Amino acid sequence: MIIGVPKEIKLQEHRIGLTPDSVKVLNKKGHKVLIQSNGGLEAGFTNQDYEKSGAVIYDNAKKIFEDAEIIVKVKEPQMSEVEMIREDQIIYTYLHLAAARELTEGLIKSKSICIAYETVTDDKGRLPLLAPMSAVAGRMSIQAGAHSLEKNQNGRGLLLGGAPGVEPANIVILGGGVVGENAAIIATGMKGKVYVVDKSKERLKELHEMFGDKIIPTESDKTNLKKLISECDLLIGGVLIPGAEAPKLITKEMIKSMKRGSVIVDVAIDQGGCVETSKPTTHANPTYVVDDVVHYCVANMPGGVPRTSTMALNKATLPLLVKIADQGYKRTLMENKNFLAGLNIYKGHITYKSVSDAFNLKYTPAFDILDKN
Repeated sequence: MIIGVPKEIKLQEHRIGLTPDSVKVLNKKGHKVLIQSNGGLEAGFTNQDYEKSGAVIYDNAKKIFEDAEIIVKVKEPQMSEVEMIREDQIIYTYLHLAAARELTEGLIKSKSICIAYETVTDDKGRLPLLAPMSAVAGRMSIQAGAHSLEKNQNGRGLLLGGAPGVEPANIVILGGGVVGENAAIIATGMKGKVYVVDKSKERLKELHEMFGDKIIPTESDKTNLKKLISECDLLIGGVLIPGAEAPKLITKEMIKSMKRGSVIVDVAIDQGGCVETSKPTTHANPTYVVDDVVHYCVANMPGGVPRTSTMALNKATLPLLVKIADQGYKRTLMENKNFLAGLNIYKGHITYKSVSDAFNLKYTPAFDILDKN
Protein backbone atom coordinates (compact mmCIF):
# COMPACT_ATOMS: atom_id res chain seq x y z
CA MET A 1 0.00 0.00 0.00
CA ILE A 2 1.14 3.57 -0.65
CA ILE A 3 1.01 5.57 2.59
CA GLY A 4 1.25 9.36 2.51
CA VAL A 5 2.27 11.64 5.37
CA PRO A 6 1.82 15.36 4.65
CA LYS A 7 3.26 18.07 6.86
CA GLU A 8 0.74 19.31 9.44
CA ILE A 9 -0.55 22.77 8.57
CA LYS A 10 -2.76 23.58 11.55
CA LEU A 11 -1.43 26.65 13.36
CA GLN A 12 1.48 25.80 15.71
CA GLU A 13 1.14 22.07 15.03
CA HIS A 14 4.59 20.47 14.86
CA ARG A 15 3.81 16.77 15.21
CA ILE A 16 3.93 14.37 12.26
CA GLY A 17 1.90 11.27 11.44
CA LEU A 18 4.77 8.76 11.35
CA THR A 19 8.21 8.57 12.93
CA PRO A 20 11.19 7.16 11.00
CA ASP A 21 10.98 3.99 13.12
CA SER A 22 7.34 3.52 12.05
CA VAL A 23 8.33 4.07 8.42
CA LYS A 24 10.97 1.35 8.80
CA VAL A 25 8.33 -1.13 10.05
CA LEU A 26 6.04 -0.40 7.10
CA ASN A 27 8.87 -0.43 4.58
CA LYS A 28 10.03 -3.87 5.72
CA LYS A 29 6.52 -5.16 5.08
CA GLY A 30 6.69 -3.96 1.49
CA HIS A 31 4.67 -0.76 1.83
CA LYS A 32 5.75 2.54 0.26
CA VAL A 33 5.77 5.60 2.50
CA LEU A 34 5.73 9.16 1.17
CA ILE A 35 6.86 11.91 3.56
CA GLN A 36 6.55 15.63 2.83
CA SER A 37 9.91 17.39 2.93
CA ASN A 38 10.78 18.69 6.42
CA GLY A 39 7.42 17.49 7.71
CA GLY A 40 9.00 16.05 10.85
CA LEU A 41 11.73 18.64 11.35
CA GLU A 42 10.07 20.43 14.29
CA ALA A 43 9.61 17.06 16.02
CA GLY A 44 13.32 16.36 15.57
CA PHE A 45 13.12 14.07 12.52
CA THR A 46 15.06 15.11 9.40
CA ASN A 47 14.55 14.16 5.75
CA GLN A 48 17.73 12.07 6.07
CA ASP A 49 16.22 10.16 9.01
CA TYR A 50 13.20 9.28 6.89
CA GLU A 51 15.27 8.36 3.83
CA LYS A 52 17.39 5.99 5.93
CA SER A 53 14.15 4.34 7.06
CA GLY A 54 13.06 3.78 3.46
CA ALA A 55 10.69 6.71 2.90
CA VAL A 56 10.39 8.68 -0.33
CA ILE A 57 10.56 12.47 0.22
CA TYR A 58 7.98 14.57 -1.64
CA ASP A 59 8.28 18.33 -1.99
CA ASN A 60 4.59 19.14 -1.51
CA ALA A 61 1.38 17.84 0.02
CA LYS A 62 -0.60 17.99 -3.22
CA LYS A 63 1.51 15.25 -4.80
CA ILE A 64 1.22 13.12 -1.66
CA PHE A 65 -2.58 13.37 -1.74
CA GLU A 66 -2.51 12.49 -5.44
CA ASP A 67 -0.34 9.37 -5.05
CA ALA A 68 -1.20 7.90 -1.64
CA GLU A 69 -3.90 5.32 -0.96
CA ILE A 70 -3.99 6.20 2.72
CA ILE A 71 -3.21 9.56 4.31
CA VAL A 72 -1.79 9.44 7.84
CA LYS A 73 -1.97 12.66 9.85
CA VAL A 74 -2.12 13.88 13.42
CA LYS A 75 -4.72 16.65 13.34
CA GLU A 76 -7.98 16.85 11.43
CA PRO A 77 -7.63 17.83 7.76
CA GLN A 78 -7.78 21.58 7.25
CA MET A 79 -10.20 22.72 4.54
CA SER A 80 -7.40 23.24 2.02
CA GLU A 81 -6.46 19.59 2.59
CA VAL A 82 -10.06 18.39 2.31
CA GLU A 83 -10.09 19.77 -1.23
CA MET A 84 -7.19 17.42 -2.09
CA ILE A 85 -8.77 14.24 -0.68
CA ARG A 86 -9.77 11.76 -3.38
CA GLU A 87 -12.80 9.49 -3.51
CA ASP A 88 -12.08 6.12 -1.81
CA GLN A 89 -8.90 7.49 -0.19
CA ILE A 90 -8.41 6.43 3.44
CA ILE A 91 -7.87 9.20 5.99
CA TYR A 92 -6.37 8.02 9.29
CA THR A 93 -6.02 10.76 11.91
CA TYR A 94 -7.73 12.59 14.78
CA LEU A 95 -10.99 14.04 13.42
CA HIS A 96 -13.13 15.37 16.33
CA LEU A 97 -16.03 15.79 13.90
CA ALA A 98 -18.80 16.44 16.42
CA ALA A 99 -17.36 19.92 16.98
CA ALA A 100 -16.68 20.62 13.27
CA ARG A 101 -19.65 20.79 10.93
CA GLU A 102 -17.82 22.28 7.93
CA LEU A 103 -15.15 19.58 8.10
CA THR A 104 -17.78 16.85 8.46
CA GLU A 105 -19.66 18.08 5.41
CA GLY A 106 -16.42 18.40 3.44
CA LEU A 107 -15.40 14.83 4.22
CA ILE A 108 -18.86 13.53 3.34
CA LYS A 109 -18.61 15.30 0.00
CA SER A 110 -15.14 13.83 -0.64
CA LYS A 111 -16.52 10.25 -0.48
CA SER A 112 -13.39 9.17 1.37
CA ILE A 113 -13.01 6.58 4.13
CA CYS A 114 -12.32 8.39 7.40
CA ILE A 115 -10.99 6.51 10.43
CA ALA A 116 -10.70 8.60 13.60
CA TYR A 117 -8.07 7.81 16.19
CA GLU A 118 -10.29 9.12 18.97
CA THR A 119 -13.16 6.64 18.52
CA VAL A 120 -11.21 3.37 18.14
CA THR A 121 -11.93 1.30 21.26
CA ASP A 122 -10.55 -1.72 23.10
CA ASP A 123 -12.33 -4.64 24.79
CA LYS A 124 -12.80 -2.61 27.97
CA GLY A 125 -14.40 0.33 26.15
CA ARG A 126 -11.31 2.51 26.50
CA LEU A 127 -9.86 4.71 23.76
CA PRO A 128 -6.31 3.42 23.19
CA LEU A 129 -5.42 5.76 20.30
CA LEU A 130 -6.65 8.83 22.17
CA ALA A 131 -5.07 7.86 25.49
CA PRO A 132 -1.44 8.83 24.77
CA MET A 133 -2.38 12.35 23.71
CA SER A 134 -4.85 12.67 26.59
CA ALA A 135 -2.01 11.71 28.92
CA VAL A 136 0.28 14.36 27.41
CA ALA A 137 -2.48 17.01 27.48
CA GLY A 138 -3.36 16.14 31.08
CA ARG A 139 0.22 16.61 32.21
CA MET A 140 0.63 19.79 30.17
CA SER A 141 -2.60 21.23 31.59
CA ILE A 142 -1.03 21.67 35.01
CA GLN A 143 2.14 23.22 33.55
CA ALA A 144 -0.02 25.62 31.51
CA GLY A 145 -2.25 26.37 34.49
CA ALA A 146 0.69 27.04 36.80
CA HIS A 147 2.19 29.46 34.28
CA SER A 148 -1.17 31.18 33.69
CA LEU A 149 -1.57 31.77 37.43
CA GLU A 150 1.46 34.06 37.35
CA LYS A 151 0.61 37.76 37.64
CA ASN A 152 2.21 38.73 34.34
CA GLN A 153 -0.13 36.23 32.65
CA ASN A 154 -3.18 37.95 34.25
CA GLY A 155 -3.41 35.25 36.90
CA ARG A 156 -3.82 35.54 40.68
CA GLY A 157 -0.10 35.64 41.30
CA LEU A 158 -0.06 32.24 43.00
CA LEU A 159 2.60 29.56 43.13
CA LEU A 160 0.76 26.27 42.61
CA GLY A 161 2.49 24.48 45.47
CA GLY A 162 2.48 27.42 47.84
CA ALA A 163 5.57 28.15 49.95
CA PRO A 164 6.68 27.52 53.56
CA GLY A 165 3.86 28.88 55.69
CA VAL A 166 1.71 29.63 52.61
CA GLU A 167 -1.19 27.42 51.50
CA PRO A 168 -0.97 25.80 48.04
CA ALA A 169 -3.45 26.58 45.25
CA ASN A 170 -6.81 24.81 45.06
CA ILE A 171 -6.97 22.69 41.89
CA VAL A 172 -10.21 21.17 40.65
CA ILE A 173 -9.94 18.49 37.96
CA LEU A 174 -13.20 17.73 36.17
CA GLY A 175 -13.15 14.14 34.94
CA GLY A 176 -11.17 11.23 36.32
CA GLY A 177 -10.23 9.65 32.98
CA VAL A 178 -6.83 9.67 31.30
CA VAL A 179 -6.63 13.49 31.24
CA GLY A 180 -7.69 13.76 34.88
CA GLU A 181 -5.36 11.04 36.11
CA ASN A 182 -2.35 12.55 34.37
CA ALA A 183 -3.25 16.06 35.50
CA ALA A 184 -3.39 14.70 39.06
CA ILE A 185 0.08 13.15 38.69
CA ILE A 186 1.61 16.56 37.99
CA ALA A 187 -0.68 18.54 40.31
CA THR A 188 0.08 16.34 43.31
CA GLY A 189 3.77 16.36 42.40
CA MET A 190 3.67 20.15 42.52
CA LYS A 191 2.03 19.93 45.97
CA GLY A 192 -1.28 21.54 45.05
CA LYS A 193 -4.52 20.84 46.91
CA VAL A 194 -6.23 18.60 44.36
CA TYR A 195 -9.92 17.76 43.95
CA VAL A 196 -10.84 15.19 41.30
CA VAL A 197 -14.52 15.29 40.28
CA ASP A 198 -16.14 12.34 38.50
CA LYS A 199 -19.57 10.72 38.34
CA SER A 200 -18.15 7.20 38.75
CA LYS A 201 -17.72 6.06 42.34
CA GLU A 202 -15.62 3.12 41.13
CA ARG A 203 -13.24 5.36 39.20
CA LEU A 204 -12.83 7.71 42.14
CA LYS A 205 -12.01 4.70 44.33
CA GLU A 206 -9.31 3.64 41.83
CA LEU A 207 -7.82 7.13 41.85
CA HIS A 208 -7.86 7.29 45.65
CA GLU A 209 -6.03 3.97 45.81
CA MET A 210 -3.51 5.38 43.33
CA PHE A 211 -2.92 8.79 44.95
CA GLY A 212 -4.02 8.23 48.54
CA ASP A 213 -4.69 11.38 50.51
CA LYS A 214 -2.87 13.53 47.93
CA ILE A 215 -6.25 14.00 46.19
CA ILE A 216 -9.78 14.66 47.37
CA PRO A 217 -12.11 12.38 45.34
CA THR A 218 -15.43 14.14 44.72
CA GLU A 219 -18.62 12.59 43.30
CA SER A 220 -20.17 15.04 40.86
CA ASP A 221 -23.73 14.09 41.88
CA LYS A 222 -23.03 14.72 45.54
CA THR A 223 -21.19 18.03 45.42
CA ASN A 224 -22.15 21.65 44.94
CA LEU A 225 -20.13 22.19 41.76
CA LYS A 226 -20.72 25.95 41.71
CA LYS A 227 -19.33 26.31 45.25
CA LEU A 228 -16.34 24.11 44.48
CA ILE A 229 -15.56 26.10 41.32
CA SER A 230 -15.91 29.42 43.15
CA GLU A 231 -13.24 28.35 45.65
CA CYS A 232 -10.69 26.96 43.18
CA ASP A 233 -7.65 28.72 41.75
CA LEU A 234 -7.11 26.37 38.82
CA LEU A 235 -9.83 24.40 37.01
CA ILE A 236 -8.90 21.60 34.59
CA GLY A 237 -11.66 20.53 32.17
CA GLY A 238 -11.00 16.91 31.24
CA VAL A 239 -14.51 15.62 30.48
CA LEU A 240 -15.03 13.44 27.41
CA ILE A 241 -17.89 11.65 25.67
CA PRO A 242 -16.28 9.48 22.96
CA GLY A 243 -16.79 11.02 19.52
CA ALA A 244 -19.40 13.48 20.77
CA GLU A 245 -19.37 17.15 21.66
CA ALA A 246 -18.19 17.73 25.23
CA PRO A 247 -20.97 18.58 27.73
CA LYS A 248 -20.98 22.18 28.97
CA LEU A 249 -20.61 21.48 32.67
CA ILE A 250 -19.34 24.93 33.64
CA THR A 251 -21.82 27.71 32.90
CA LYS A 252 -21.30 31.45 32.44
CA GLU A 253 -22.87 32.01 35.86
CA MET A 254 -20.32 29.71 37.47
CA ILE A 255 -17.52 31.65 35.79
CA LYS A 256 -18.82 34.87 37.32
CA SER A 257 -18.54 33.29 40.77
CA MET A 258 -14.84 32.43 40.35
CA LYS A 259 -12.03 34.41 41.95
CA ARG A 260 -10.36 37.23 40.03
CA GLY A 261 -7.29 35.86 38.26
CA SER A 262 -8.24 32.22 38.63
CA VAL A 263 -7.46 29.99 35.64
CA ILE A 264 -9.36 27.50 33.49
CA VAL A 265 -7.53 25.01 31.27
CA ASP A 266 -10.18 23.42 29.03
CA VAL A 267 -8.54 20.24 27.70
CA ALA A 268 -11.88 19.23 26.15
CA ILE A 269 -11.72 22.11 23.65
CA ASP A 270 -11.01 19.74 20.72
CA GLN A 271 -14.53 18.43 21.27
CA GLY A 272 -16.06 21.87 21.76
CA GLY A 273 -15.01 22.42 25.38
CA CYS A 274 -16.74 21.67 28.68
CA VAL A 275 -16.88 25.34 29.72
CA GLU A 276 -19.56 27.61 28.29
CA THR A 277 -17.14 30.50 27.80
CA SER A 278 -14.43 28.43 26.06
CA LYS A 279 -13.27 29.07 22.51
CA PRO A 280 -10.25 27.53 20.74
CA THR A 281 -6.89 29.29 21.08
CA THR A 282 -3.37 28.58 19.79
CA HIS A 283 0.06 28.07 21.33
CA ALA A 284 1.02 31.55 20.06
CA ASN A 285 -1.95 33.19 21.82
CA PRO A 286 -3.10 30.62 24.37
CA THR A 287 -5.22 32.66 26.77
CA TYR A 288 -7.97 35.23 27.02
CA VAL A 289 -9.96 36.64 29.95
CA VAL A 290 -13.70 36.44 30.63
CA ASP A 291 -15.12 37.96 33.83
CA ASP A 292 -11.57 38.27 35.23
CA VAL A 293 -10.96 34.53 34.75
CA VAL A 294 -8.04 33.43 32.55
CA HIS A 295 -9.05 30.83 29.92
CA TYR A 296 -6.41 28.56 28.37
CA CYS A 297 -8.05 26.69 25.48
CA VAL A 298 -5.32 25.52 23.10
CA ALA A 299 -6.91 23.02 20.72
CA ASN A 300 -3.76 20.99 20.09
CA MET A 301 -1.94 21.07 23.41
CA PRO A 302 0.35 18.06 22.69
CA GLY A 303 1.59 19.92 19.60
CA GLY A 304 3.65 22.03 22.00
CA VAL A 305 5.84 19.01 22.77
CA PRO A 306 5.93 17.45 19.29
CA ARG A 307 8.74 14.96 19.75
CA THR A 308 7.30 13.35 22.87
CA SER A 309 3.80 13.46 21.40
CA THR A 310 4.69 12.01 17.99
CA MET A 311 6.58 9.11 19.53
CA ALA A 312 3.81 8.36 22.04
CA LEU A 313 1.12 8.59 19.37
CA ASN A 314 2.90 6.25 16.97
CA LYS A 315 3.15 3.50 19.57
CA ALA A 316 -0.66 3.52 19.67
CA THR A 317 -1.58 4.14 16.02
CA LEU A 318 0.96 2.00 14.17
CA PRO A 319 -0.50 -1.48 14.87
CA LEU A 320 -3.86 -0.63 13.26
CA LEU A 321 -2.15 1.13 10.35
CA VAL A 322 -0.05 -2.00 9.70
CA LYS A 323 -3.19 -4.16 9.65
CA ILE A 324 -4.96 -1.82 7.22
CA ALA A 325 -1.90 -1.71 4.97
CA ASP A 326 -1.37 -5.49 5.09
CA GLN A 327 -4.92 -6.71 4.56
CA GLY A 328 -7.01 -3.70 3.49
CA TYR A 329 -9.36 -1.51 5.49
CA LYS A 330 -12.53 -3.54 4.86
CA ARG A 331 -11.29 -6.85 6.24
CA THR A 332 -9.50 -5.11 9.12
CA LEU A 333 -12.61 -3.21 10.22
CA MET A 334 -15.08 -6.04 9.64
CA GLU A 335 -13.01 -8.50 11.70
CA ASN A 336 -12.75 -6.28 14.77
CA LYS A 337 -15.58 -4.25 16.30
CA ASN A 338 -13.08 -2.08 18.19
CA PHE A 339 -11.39 -1.02 14.96
CA LEU A 340 -14.79 -0.61 13.30
CA ALA A 341 -15.68 1.96 15.97
CA GLY A 342 -13.04 4.21 14.40
CA LEU A 343 -14.92 4.52 11.12
CA ASN A 344 -16.65 7.92 11.22
CA ILE A 345 -17.38 8.59 7.53
CA TYR A 346 -17.57 6.08 4.70
CA LYS A 347 -17.96 7.16 1.08
CA GLY A 348 -20.45 9.93 1.76
CA HIS A 349 -22.17 8.38 4.80
CA ILE A 350 -21.79 9.21 8.51
CA THR A 351 -21.07 5.94 10.31
CA TYR A 352 -20.57 7.24 13.85
CA LYS A 353 -23.81 8.07 15.64
CA SER A 354 -22.56 10.86 17.91
CA VAL A 355 -21.41 12.77 14.82
CA SER A 356 -24.76 12.39 13.04
CA ASP A 357 -26.58 13.38 16.24
CA ALA A 358 -24.45 16.52 16.61
CA PHE A 359 -25.64 17.87 13.26
CA ASN A 360 -28.98 16.07 12.91
CA LEU A 361 -27.72 14.24 9.83
CA LYS A 362 -28.48 10.71 8.68
CA TYR A 363 -26.64 7.88 10.43
CA THR A 364 -25.68 4.66 8.69
CA PRO A 365 -24.31 1.81 10.86
CA ALA A 366 -20.71 1.08 9.84
CA PHE A 367 -21.04 -2.71 9.69
CA ASP A 368 -24.17 -2.55 7.55
CA ILE A 369 -22.66 -0.34 4.88
CA LEU A 370 -19.35 -2.22 4.76
CA ASP A 371 -21.23 -5.52 4.48
CA LYS A 372 -23.10 -4.24 1.42
CA ASN A 373 -20.03 -2.85 -0.38
